[in-house]
Amino acid sequence: MNQDRRDRLRDAALTVLAEAGGRGLTHRAVDTAAAVPPGTAKNYFPTRESLLRAAAERCLEQYRGVAAGLDGAGPGPTDRTALAALVAGLLREVAGPGRPRVLAYLELRTEAARRPWLAALLDPIGASDFAAYERLLRSAGLPAGPERARTLTLAVHGAIPHLLAGAPDTLAAAGLDDLEGFARGVLACACPERPEEDM
Repeated sequence: MNQDRRDRLRDAALTVLAEAGGRGLTHRAVDTAAAVPPGTAKNYFPTRESLLRAAAERCLEQYRGVAAGLDGAGPGPTDRTALAALVAGLLREVAGPGRPRVLAYLELRTEAARRPWLAALLDPIGASDFAAYERLLRSAGLPAGPERARTLTLAVHGAIPHLLAGAPDTLAAAGLDDLEGFARGVLACACPERPEEDM
């Protein structure tokens, strides 16, 4: 099969997920989004499950590409201020240019709640974030370890659906109307400047 067309269909599946949600993911919708003749998506991915699998695999590839880009961007943040700026920048990217990619991922996660095979396929995306944030904490010279990395990672993950929904009262209540302030606050909780054990 034509790999370029296959990738085009997989990208179209992610576009459909981002724009129409899981219920909107049909072969016909993917054909339309990819601007290919009717029946093309079904030829490549005969069942809805194979279409979901293709979308999840593409999502994982995209995530690895973003992660590789961050890793290749040079040394990590060297202090608390730089790490807060990086976290705020990541959240800004999620709410801006990365929005379609992240919406598609969240739609796949919802489908994965009822499909263990899909959950297993997506698992590396969520699981790798914990180690990544632990590395960022160490790079910034902050106390690191699984508990602190979990606090930071889960706070960022929890913020993302609110950012994507964009409801102003919720954004204000969560502090997400000021991403730099939010990032500083999360770091203050995860790594207090004067840890309790030192007080």
